[in-house]
Amino acid sequence: MSKKAVVWIRDDFRIKNNSALSYATNNYDTVTALYIYNKENFDDVREAQKWWVSKSLINFKDELIKYNIELELVFSDEITFFSKVKGKQEISIFWNKIYEPSQLKLDDDLIKIFEKNKILSKCFKGNVLNEYNNVTKDDGSPYKVYSPFWRVGEQIYLDSIPNKSLNVKKVKSKIKLFKNNNVPDQILPKKNWYKKFEKYWDPTEKQSEKYLNEFVENRMLKYGVDRDYPAINGSSKLSPFIRNGQIHVSNIWDKCYKYKSKNISVKKYLNELGWREFSHSLINYFPEMLKGNLRKEFDKFPWDKNAKNLKAWKNGMTGYPIVDAGMRQLYETGWMHNRIRMVVGSFLVKHLRINWKEGEKHFRNCLLDFNEANNVAQWQWVAGCGADAAPYFRIFNPILQGEKFDKQGLYVKKWVPELERVPSKFIHKPWEMETKYQEAIKTKIGSDYPSPIVVHEEARNAALKAFQTLKN
Repeated sequence: MSKKAVVWIRDDFRIKNNSALSYATNNYDTVTALYIYNKENFDDVREAQKWWVSKSLINFKDELIKYNIELELVFSDEITFFSKVKGKQEISIFWNKIYEPSQLKLDDDLIKIFEKNKILSKCFKGNVLNEYNNVTKDDGSPYKVYSPFWRVGEQIYLDSIPNKSLNVKKVKSKIKLFKNNNVPDQILPKKNWYKKFEKYWDPTEKQSEKYLNEFVENRMLKYGVDRDYPAINGSSKLSPFIRNGQIHVSNIWDKCYKYKSKNISVKKYLNELGWREFSHSLINYFPEMLKGNLRKEFDKFPWDKNAKNLKAWKNGMTGYPIVDAGMRQLYETGWMHNRIRMVVGSFLVKHLRINWKEGEKHFRNCLLDFNEANNVAQWQWVAGCGADAAPYFRIFNPILQGEKFDKQGLYVKKWVPELERVPSKFIHKPWEMETKYQEAIKTKIGSDYPSPIVVHEEARNAALKAFQTLKN
């Protein structure tokens, strides 16, 4: 056996339930952790996640030191870097999988390189409940509908839950194998808009556990109702921690599942983890959806390329308060309430008839919880061009959505402060206020806050007409 082990850290900045780290520390006396920053993986649009990764590296380094493990940062592409590691260096390499087609191909390519260079290596199950290819129909084909997929997937996981947790041991000696002076701050985005994230997030494993405990103790049993109201702190807000691996989804499942039989809200929350599993299955069985429509008839859809409307949507200046509140929350915090994600997504692809790819790209840039599988699958669901998608005629009415789920306008007024003096009667349709009333409350629609960039009923009818062409 080689003398030293390298644990390649990817999207798994955690000690608990980290298969690769556990295996290495239980079988080797000397272990070093390695993070490879490949700028191609961030393709100049994952700006928000650059902040999270940078902070995660700093925080995780402090945790690993407690186990006598250095965390080293290398700037390279993975193939080039690992090709230079030779068997004579007596190094074994371990890592956890990422369930994206490009990353699974990278795993296969690296294993071949390691075999050629006589290096012992192994990749372990990653941050999922089930590996996607374990959940298929009886004939081995993949599911395209969520309900049967998760009915099978949930049972597979329940039948395979391990009896013991993965522990990490303190190793005997500490060593730096890849000498360099790289620091996490080099990863940070060029624009400093990310600095405000620090008011809202602490990218640590400890914080993820705190969020989980608080959610289970205080909000989980009301999640089924509260999750729809953006002004209520009803969600777990664990998505960025899951995405970047501060917590494993099985830890969340195990903590919540024991309450499932007692409350329908728990089932609804666990279903969200199921949708994540479904999305990973979809992009691996149908990788073409990463670049285009799963339903090919949408390739002929007459999308509008109105740059002015796209900019207004991105900046939260559409004139529809619930939409604008969501887009501003996203830019300010790197996160958006789930129901509002559906509302703003529907508004972009149906009211504005702008290609869902533009929305997917913007979310990829701004979301701290950006996940390739979830992002693409959810945008195609909203657009109607994906698997188990919303029908084309389902068009969220931004006025009614606001009135139903933010009746008093608390969410809107938090993120769109120029409307703070608007009474709840008009908060979701402020353009209906008489001019003299607008002047009285010093909130003039069209100057202090924009007029709607489209008229709801006209936009809805235009969308239905455009989508009808696909049906024909």
